[in-house]
Amino acid sequence: MGAGHDHGHAHGGADVRVSRMVLGAAILAAFFVVELVTALLIDSIALLADAGHMLTDLVAMFMGLTAVLLAKHGPASASRTYGWHRAEVFTAVANAVLLLGVAGFILYEAVERLGDAPDVPGVPMIVVALAGLAANVVVMLLLRSSSEDSLAVKGAYMEVVADTVGSVGVLIAGIVTVTTRWPYADVVVAVFVALWVLPRAISLARSALRILSESSPSHIDVDELRTALASVRGVTDVHDLHVWTLVPGRDMATAHVTCSGDSARVLSDTRAVLAARGLEHATVQVEPPEGDCDEHGRC
Repeated sequence: MGAGHDHGHAHGGADVRVSRMVLGAAILAAFFVVELVTALLIDSIALLADAGHMLTDLVAMFMGLTAVLLAKHGPASASRTYGWHRAEVFTAVANAVLLLGVAGFILYEAVERLGDAPDVPGVPMIVVALAGLAANVVVMLLLRSSSEDSLAVKGAYMEVVADTVGSVGVLIAGIVTVTTRWPYADVVVAVFVALWVLPRAISLARSALRILSESSPSHIDVDELRTALASVRGVTDVHDLHVWTLVPGRDMATAHVTCSGDSARVLSDTRAVLAARGLEHATVQVEPPEGDCDEHGRC
């Protein structure tokens, strides 16, 4: 009797991740609206910065949902054999642009307010910051267990964890404003949040553009990989070696190897070399030495 594979648990796990991420996205969306409206009403740039950061949490959640759903349902059609996996990467680019825009706007507004900071009420800042912290903690608890099983969920989880820093900053600004009436607490925290977001936005954009340009993954040394493949017993040459990333956490490779021995063993050994470096999804073409084929191309 042939061995079978039971996918019931995998699909069940994906369903749990999807439901938790949808619930988390709904919570973040609700508190994004609360933060945005309050920031505009009381003219708080720190709250506006945190609302912008929470918006990026929503985008990260969408990216995670996209990845989980694509992994669950597979390719969309025969004309798109990779399905819509790259949708996650395009969303990452949009997220990075949004992050950079928010950070730039906040920094510009902060400079504009130097010397003429508005009188921002501290109590609403404290109340909304506490609500934002509560929302982040709830979403973190929802995603924490699933983040161990999915890179996509882990990315969304880390975004929410990072957003708690902004909420704590707004809370501190509110407390300082209430207790000392210092008008620049709001501006200082806004700048802090913007500077916290900026390098992460640049890193996200660099990673996404690296994938779209099909550059080799930064964690894989292609020269070392070529040397390892060439050292496989029976391999006399390695050429047309390409390594790229389809989506984060899914690296791909193709390689042509010239073989003077048992081609089946060489194929198995070269695939083992690739798998040891996280390249399980790889295509290896084993070719005979030049001159081993007849005039009709038969080898």
